Amino acid sequence: MTVRVAVTGATGRMGEEVLAAASDRDDVEVAFAVSRSAGDEVEGVAVAAAADLPDLLATHEPDVLVDFTGPASCVEYAAACAEAGVAFVSGTTGLSEGGFDALRDAADEVPVLYASNFSRGIAALRRAVREAVPALDGYDIELTETHHNAKRDAPSGTALTLLDDIDEARGDSPRVHGREGEAPRSAGEIGVHARRAGDIAGEHEVLLAGNHESLSLTHRAGSRGVFAAGALDAAAWLSGRDAGWYDFTEVLE
Repeated sequence: MTVRVAVTGATGRMGEEVLAAASDRDDVEVAFAVSRSAGDEVEGVAVAAAADLPDLLATHEPDVLVDFTGPASCVEYAAACAEAGVAFVSGTTGLSEGGFDALRDAADEVPVLYASNFSRGIAALRRAVREAVPALDGYDIELTETHHNAKRDAPSGTALTLLDDIDEARGDSPRVHGREGEAPRSAGEIGVHARRAGDIAGEHEVLLAGNHESLSLTHRAGSRGVFAAGALDAAAWLSGRDAGWYDFTEVLE
């Protein structure tokens, strides 16, 4: 069955990747695309203004909307989908607790799938981290993430997800963001470092060190197309499901 998707942020980095990935798939058809303002075609798809989203949802009746935008617009688009009865997939990062609450409110009306990262490799990294941390009890942990120079939120959403995985495995730990001057390491803390440079799609490393040894778990994304493909996998999987909150691991499993 072909799933009809709407794409927000169509002229942004990830919106363009989603439209490009959709054009190569037989199981996905783009119903329409929007951006902050109407613009030129992207991958042969006309780009409408985001202000027209409610009308476009009613007119084109997509199965799923795929969103990679900003925190405020993500919440706005989720509410519009809840009103229109359209499933919602988002990889937008930088959401506040209130933002997540708004997405969960939308999940009362339609299926919502949120992921800070739609890479299968990151899913494998998370599993590895959840196994390694309790196995190396007492080891120091440092997390470093690197992204392109236009990324706004830091640490990345994926880094925050990995930190939550670490906390789940060994209990909540204080997080130290960078170090400067006299800054000796405290027992149990997690060092967190964010780097921004060039056009790097995404790199995440979890370093565990102790007992005269170290273990480095690293994932590098060579292209944003990895995330776009995963988001469309999620959209195809989510279409037709009951209202509720879903996780990308369910798609993979």
